[in-house]
Amino acid sequence: MKRFIFIAMMLWNMIFGHEAIAQDWANKAQYARANAELMASPADAQRVVMMGNSITEFWYDTHPDFFADNHLVGRGISGQVSSQMLARFRQDVINLNPRVVVINCGTNDIAENNGPYDEDITMDNIVSMAELAIFNGITVVLTSVLPCDRFCWNPSLKDVSAKIQSLNLRIIGLAETLSATYIDYYNLMVFDDSGAMNPAFTDDGVHPNVYGYEVMERLLVERLKTVR
Repeated sequence: MKRFIFIAMMLWNMIFGHEAIAQDWANKAQYARANAELMASPADAQRVVMMGNSITEFWYDTHPDFFADNHLVGRGISGQVSSQMLARFRQDVINLNPRVVVINCGTNDIAENNGPYDEDITMDNIVSMAELAIFNGITVVLTSVLPCDRFCWNPSLKDVSAKIQSLNLRIIGLAETLSATYIDYYNLMVFDDSGAMNPAFTDDGVHPNVYGYEVMERLLVERLKTVR
């Protein structure tokens, strides 16, 4: 149900969003209380922050025990683009003093949730988040954008899969430049040459279902063993 509400909100914002300017554009308030509680708790040398959008947020909702058991802190916010994640990166990642940050973003940039998509701008934001993490002694893990061939809240967009594949190639290149770990969810979850997500792993073509998250979880746990 939460996913359908999210899609309805996306449609509402696209139609009426120009009529109001958000006071907290990056929604730093969403995790403010949770961040304060976490910073007041005993330090966790194994802490991993999961920075992302609805794919990360729904992941926690679907399997909170997985997060707890693996020292993962979910910091996904539905609908967000990379520029919003960058704006809240200090509050939701750096200040939590994690050992590792896993950055998953780009889906909503390509979906044009915040205006026309520009791959260079998206990559600039990802690079900036990675560099901020490294400067603060946080190990960076970059992930692929998940496969998708259309967005139900913006069906007029063309070449969605090609844009995702192009962005993923640049994320791979960034991981190599930074000697960072890269997690390739894409090739395990793509269905066919259309670039759609395997229907066994999704109910709406964009967000993983419980089976999709299980695929991601196996790969994430395997990769995290190499960085902490």
